Formats: sequence, structure tokens, C-alpha cells
Amino acid sequence: MSRRRRAGSDEGMIQSYVLAPLTDFAYDSVDLVRKCQKPRWVELKRTALYTGAGMALLGFVGFFVKLIHIPINANFFGTS
Repeated sequence: MSRRRRAGSDEGMIQSYVLAPLTDFAYDSVDLVRKCQKPRWVELKRTALYTGAGMALLGFVGFFVKLIHIPINANFFGTS
């Protein structure tokens, strides 16, 4: 009889720890998708512009860091 009680409590634990958060997440996700709207064209252009500018800035920073480290590595470690 103790096995049955344990199985019942395990099902309750599975329900409260696994299934309940998953169903809450599913309902919240559906609500989020329903409330979302497409961005206006101006907002989309601005976001694309800022994203592209950020990528270009990171590219230039990486290029100059690499450009500075090439002579430093050549002087310290030598070239073959």
C-alpha cells in the first residue's frame, strides 16, 4: 500500500514541478504572440541601420586590434 501512496505523490510532484510550469509557459507564449504587432517601416529601418552600424563598428575595432597585435606578436615570439 505504501507503493501506491508514493506513486500518487510522485504524480503530484510531476504535476506541480514539470507540467504546471510548462503549461504556464505555453499560455504566456500564446498571449505574447497575440499582443505582438509588426514594426512600422520607419522603426524597422532604424533598427536595421543601428544593427548594421554596430556590426561595422565591431568589425573595425577587431581589425585594428588585430593590426596592432601582429607586430607585437612578431617582436615577442618571432616569425619562422
